[in-house]
Amino acid sequence: MNWISNYVRPRINSLFSRREVPENLWIKCPECGQMLFHRELEQNLNVCSSCEHHMAITPRDRFAALFDGGIFSEIDVPVPVADPLHFKDQKRYPDRMKAAQKATGEKEAMLVAEGEIGRTPIVAAAQDFAFMGGSMGMYVGNAIIAAAERAVKLKRPLVLFSAAGGARMQEGILSLMQMPRTTVAVEMVREAGLPYIVVLTHPTTGGVTASYAMLGDVHIAEPNALICFAGPRVIEQTIREKLPEGFQRAEYLLDHGMLDRVTHRKAIKDELVIILRMLMRDTPAVKGDLPAPLPAPAPAEEAAKE
Repeated sequence: MNWISNYVRPRINSLFSRREVPENLWIKCPECGQMLFHRELEQNLNVCSSCEHHMAITPRDRFAALFDGGIFSEIDVPVPVADPLHFKDQKRYPDRMKAAQKATGEKEAMLVAEGEIGRTPIVAAAQDFAFMGGSMGMYVGNAIIAAAERAVKLKRPLVLFSAAGGARMQEGILSLMQMPRTTVAVEMVREAGLPYIVVLTHPTTGGVTASYAMLGDVHIAEPNALICFAGPRVIEQTIREKLPEGFQRAEYLLDHGMLDRVTHRKAIKDELVIILRMLMRDTPAVKGDLPAPLPAPAPAEEAAKE
């Protein structure tokens, strides 16, 4: 055994060798190209600190920032038939589902929860674009119905965060049937006299835009979100004309009366609290946990003191 070659040399090499930096520590902004440290990006709710570009955020991370103290309870959603059409393209539908579940850690493309925002109890639902493009299948339809029923039962407003590429083709006509189903669910909330607020995030397209995403009492969008039925490229190829700058983006739709507000992700919670408490005819939210002010003394008490 050569002590120098087997022990000393590897020891010296380990001291002076360059340590590899994990690739996931830094994320490149797709808009401006700025390299962002992953922890700082998470703290900024996946918004670029250089150009304010709003990147995708998971429903769980969104709810952790939305609900007071990051505390919320998930609402159970009925699980539909796994592969009703036995669909297969390049992969079998169950295989695509397993791959999406492994990549996202979620069961499906929508998460439904309940909790409080600014001490205002709500029911919330959020789509995950990372799960097969947030596509609307039977599970998403069941999730919106479950959210609506829970909101009506508890007499709470319903807030929905949309992010989808449209209907899920692997479920064929069954996915398109979710458009009328979710429309009926929204009508249940409306008949109960409860607010239904939609926050449209990038992208919201297809059958989702043609149903529950555009049926809210108030429509808020994140900056530069693509919101449409058919995409700009499809429209350009169909009409063979150049589309206006920013066509179908949130700011363009706001200027043309399709949206009520375009709000930065970090300000959405406060805006939702104000809107919901107004629509529920509740008192304005109190910032922080300060005790309520003492009631003003009656005129008789003031006269006695004098």
